[in-house]
Amino acid sequence: MASSSGIATAAPGPEPGRPALADGAEIHDRPPTPPWALVTLGALSAAALAAACWVAGHVHADPPLLAAARFLHLAALIVGLGSVLAVDWFAILWLLGRRRLADVLQTACALQMPIWLGLAGLVLSGLFLRPNLSSPLTAIKLGLVLAVMLNGLYAHWLGQRVRQWQTQRVPRRLLIQSGIAATISQGGWWGATVIGFLNSQP
Repeated sequence: MASSSGIATAAPGPEPGRPALADGAEIHDRPPTPPWALVTLGALSAAALAAACWVAGHVHADPPLLAAARFLHLAALIVGLGSVLAVDWFAILWLLGRRRLADVLQTACALQMPIWLGLAGLVLSGLFLRPNLSSPLTAIKLGLVLAVMLNGLYAHWLGQRVRQWQTQRVPRRLLIQSGIAATISQGGWWGATVIGFLNSQP
C-alpha cells in the first residue's frame, strides 16, 4: 500500500504520508489549514474506507474484471509507494547534509498527487479483489490503510510548522515528530503490502 515523511511537508492539500510544500512566497502567503478541516477530512477518510469495505462485500467480480483489478492494484502500489520512497529518500539526504530542506519540500509537493492517487487506486481496485473481511490479517491491513490516511493529515499539519524553519535550524521537537510520522507512513505502506501479498497466496 498509506504515507510519508513528516520532514517533508505542506501543500495545497494533505497527502498520505506527508504534506508537501510549494515554492516561494506563495508558500508563506498561504494560510494554515484550519484544524477543524483536518478533523473533518479524517472523519471522511474513515467513512470512505468503511463504505469501501461494505461495497467490497457485495461485489462479485468475474475473471476479466478480477484480472484488471489486480493489475490496477499493482500499478497503484508502484505509483503510491514509489513516490513515498522518493520523498523519504530526499529527506534522508537532507539529514545527511546533501540536500536543502527546500529541496525536500519541493519534491514532496511534486509527488503528493501521485501518492494520494496511488492510495485511492489501491482502495478502489481492492473493491474487486474479493477481500476476506472476516480475516484478522485483512482487518489489520484496513487498520494500516486508515493509519496512513490519518497520518497524512497529521503530516500536513506538521509540515505547515516545518516550513517556517526553512532558513533556520529545525527544532529537535519537530524533527522527532517528523520521524514518527515517517515511521508510521513506511510501516503502514509496507505492512499493508506484505499482508496483501500473503492474502493473495493460494
